[in-house]
Amino acid sequence: MSTALGVIGTVATIAAGCAAPAHRGDARTTPGDATSTVPVIDVIDGDTIIIDISGTRETVRLLGIDAPETKHPRRPVECHGPQSYELLRSLLPTGTGVHVRRDVVARDHFGRLLLYVWRIDGTFVNRELVLRGAARPLTIAPNGAHHDEFVAAAFDAHLHRRGWWALCVDGHR
Repeated sequence: MSTALGVIGTVATIAAGCAAPAHRGDARTTPGDATSTVPVIDVIDGDTIIIDISGTRETVRLLGIDAPETKHPRRPVECHGPQSYELLRSLLPTGTGVHVRRDVVARDHFGRLLLYVWRIDGTFVNRELVLRGAARPLTIAPNGAHHDEFVAAAFDAHLHRRGWWALCVDGHR
């Protein structure tokens, strides 16, 4: 078996349950079928991290959210982008163990794994970024298991003018 196929098989094992979960679950609990913990190696930007899966570095795009750009090759740094990046770095410092879970589609067209990420303490990182105004919901079908949670978190962040909602909308920057 090639290394790439082995890694995909390992990810499938770590992120058990290829389909959307049957329940939405509490945002502060780990996914019911995620049994393994993987370490965070690095944070790339506000919605992309690198994890170690059985000795292989994998780039992960956090599912269901979109953070302002900070490192896009053809776009300028967007409003609140650096703050979103710093928040994700504070939530997932190097070495942090996380539980991961995929949805229907495992990888994007760049080859990045598409995952939901929970810290060991139960914090649902994808949702936390939206709740703090560091990211907005972005659902690309068929991946949408946590869409309603992310929309509710964005509404709360907008209502309370957190993060991006305080700095970048309604005539700001």
